[in-house]
Amino acid sequence: MSTSLLNLQPEVLENEFVKLVPLQQTDFEGLFEVASDPLVWEQHPNKNRYEREVFQNFFEGAMESKGAFLILDKSTNEIAGSTRFYEYEPENKSIFIGYTFYGRKFWGTGFNSHVKKIMLDYAFDAVDKVQFHVGAENYRSQKAVGKLGATKVEEIDVAYYNEPSRHNFVYELKK
Repeated sequence: MSTSLLNLQPEVLENEFVKLVPLQQTDFEGLFEVASDPLVWEQHPNKNRYEREVFQNFFEGAMESKGAFLILDKSTNEIAGSTRFYEYEPENKSIFIGYTFYGRKFWGTGFNSHVKKIMLDYAFDAVDKVQFHVGAENYRSQKAVGKLGATKVEEIDVAYYNEPSRHNFVYELKK
């Protein structure tokens, strides 16, 4: 079991299909292009993140987290979406993965499974438990974390960066 601290934003995480690189300020326009589709946010707790001002707040929170990634399709270098590590607790050997979204062309393609596998493999080098906040009405994400083998362990209200609290489920996956 490793006792090393986890770097929340390594230079790159990748496999043959996907590449995760640290989110940069200069990524805003390209990522907003993906995020500006209202259907992307239809089941998320904050359904209006497709609006530029609301997404700007989301992006600022991602930058401040120092754990956010831009997700790229490795074959085309196209921006697929974003995800992040957050709420890392080295003393409890736990971390959250979340705030993940993809452009619709990547839905149902197995892309999310590739991204989560890379992130989980990396995280489990330093933690014993990975958790996910999933909006109570986000059935697509609930199904996706279930496919990873995560189980629902709690229901809580979560306030995202400068936004009101919303009801979420906490899912957990152990090493």
